[in-house]
Amino acid sequence: MTAVASRTGQPAVPSLAARARDVLAFEWVKLRSARSNYVTLLIAAVVTIAVTALVAHTFASTRASLPGGANTALATSFLGYAEYGVIPVSVLAVLQFTSEYTTGLIRTTFCAVPRRWAVLAGKAAVTGGAALVAGEVLAFICFFLTQAMLSGRHRGVSLAQPGVPGAVLAAGFVLCACALTALGLGAIIRRTPGAITAALAAIYGLAALCLVLPAPWKYDVGRFTMPFAAFQVVAMHPQPGLLSPALSMLVLVAWPAAALLAAGLVISSRDA
Repeated sequence: MTAVASRTGQPAVPSLAARARDVLAFEWVKLRSARSNYVTLLIAAVVTIAVTALVAHTFASTRASLPGGANTALATSFLGYAEYGVIPVSVLAVLQFTSEYTTGLIRTTFCAVPRRWAVLAGKAAVTGGAALVAGEVLAFICFFLTQAMLSGRHRGVSLAQPGVPGAVLAAGFVLCACALTALGLGAIIRRTPGAITAALAAIYGLAALCLVLPAPWKYDVGRFTMPFAAFQVVAMHPQPGLLSPALSMLVLVAWPAAALLAAGLVISSRDA
């Protein structure tokens, strides 16, 4: 940061906008300088698209009509995306903090930016923004690919249909929500294996546990997990017994918000 001398001879304090810009640039350089990030995202994207094509081909080859009709045709677009896109991005998000704790670079980061909330905000903005862009691009690719394959059997849905654009956009946001949740857990736990385990448990494990619960606990508890909420926001016809799409979106926002808030409190109260 460049200091500008004031009339009293004291260096002028950079404006809040200038400091925020510097922090974002600092975190962006660290994110894009690691070649492994590009390789991981590329592999995740290729695998996601390949699995999406395989699933779509399987459904397109089925002679019987799809159970759920248009709802299933839309949800089919994101079956591969929900696993092969979310997991790698969540792991990369965890590493944004844990790798710095492992190497000791976190001390340099906190020395350069003493305000730890600013460090967290910078990492969240850069990581979340990158995940949102990647998520939206993948969501639309998976949607158009799936519907192109299903349309040959007159089973696809159009982007012009009511509710479809919002569902695809919401699918892209899910990747951002998962990444920010994982980032917050990485800041709290600091150890890579433990943070990855906690992130996958929060994103998938709780929902999987709810599936084995007896009714009505399955839905009473499951509605507050990320996969159940994600299903509601990408479905053309939401499932009864779960929260509405609007409330489900609030659930998807609440998870990363809670993780980042807890992370901010933790990193501000302990040594690096």
